[in-house]
Parts: sequence; C-alpha cells; structure tokens
Amino acid sequence: MNRNHLSLAVLAAAMAVPGQAAAKSGDVNVKLLATLVAPDGKIKDVELDAIGLPAGTQTKADDNVIPTIAVEYFVADNVSIETIAGVTQHDVVGRGPLAGAGLVSDAKIVPATLTVKYHFGQDGGVQPYVGAGPSYFIFIDEKPGATAATLGATKQKMNDKFGFALQAGIDVPVNDKGLSVTFDAKRYFLRPTARWFAGNTEVLRTKHKLDPWVISAGIGFRF
Repeated sequence: MNRNHLSLAVLAAAMAVPGQAAAKSGDVNVKLLATLVAPDGKIKDVELDAIGLPAGTQTKADDNVIPTIAVEYFVADNVSIETIAGVTQHDVVGRGPLAGAGLVSDAKIVPATLTVKYHFGQDGGVQPYVGAGPSYFIFIDEKPGATAATLGATKQKMNDKFGFALQAGIDVPVNDKGLSVTFDAKRYFLRPTARWFAGNTEVLRTKHKLDPWVISAGIGFRF
C-alpha cells in the first residue's frame, strides 16, 4: 500500500469512529487533571518594614504540579459553570539582595474558583471554550522560611484573598460515550498580603502580585 492509500485508509478509519455530540443543557462533565501551578509572587508594595529590607529586595514563589478535579454543569447547550478542587503548596524565596533566602515555607493554597464557560465547535469535533469568574484563595498552615526563622520570625501569615480568573481550553472527544481528553489554561489575578511576626509583634508586611498560571491536562467524562 502506498503512502496515499495509507493516508486515505487512516482518514476513513477516523471517520468511521462515532463522533461525540456537543454538550447539551443538563449535562455534567467531570475531569481528572494533572495541573501545573506557576505563580509570580513579586512584591508590589511594602506596607510595614521594621527590619530594614535591603533596597531592591524582591520575591518569587516556586511552581508545583498537583492532581485536581474539575466538575462542570451545562446550564445551556453551549454554556457551563465549572469549579475545581485541589490543594497546592509553595515556598517563597528572595531575589535581588536576598537571593535564595527562604521567606515563606509550605504555604498550602486552596484556589476556590467558579468560572462561566462558553463552548464552541461542532458535534464530533474539538470543543474549544473560554471562561471567566471569581476566585477565593485560602492559605493554610504557612510558616516562616528558614532564613526568616533564623532572623527571628516566629510566625508568618498570608491573608485569604478574592481574585479573578480567565480561562481557555479544548475538549477533544475520544469516543461517543462521553470520554474526552482535555487541555485547560487559567490565569489568576490577585494581590494577597504577607505578614511576618516576631512573637506577637508584626515586623514586616508586604503586598504581592501572585497571579499564577494554572495549566492542566487530563481526561473528562460527560454524562
């Protein structure tokens, strides 16, 4: 069989696979995902400085890969609402004069998010979508980093914060039973405040541009 005949055979086989209909009002889609959380974390403002931060001090939060689950409900044929569940953990280190200094350790974040999504595409084909909605980042059990603790910090606190998320992605049907492969990207916008304490005395307060990219890939099942 020559190359042209092989290409035609592959195309015919692909066309013979039943296509997945576009989602309809009342459908539910559950997605199991591997998710990269890549925050920024830079300082936007120093609101209290009782320790004398060196001029030009900056910060950066590290990236993390976590499992997440997304559940969406179609309120109309092309419109769904979606929420995600997952917990991500991050450290914050210094840059500039404090390069490599451990400032925040093991900050666990629950990125509670609700987006409204609009879906494009035709029955049996790739289903792109865009979305947007509010988020509420809950910070749990954060601690002073190693350098901050050495300098006398006994407690560190990040405030829970409302933000906003933009979203885009695609669902690629695998069969006509509701199974799909999904790729999703979100960009969050939020400005949490970080506080460090020596005993009960607050010694440093900084506002940060967290603004993480949240990139996911996985499988979905619609029913």
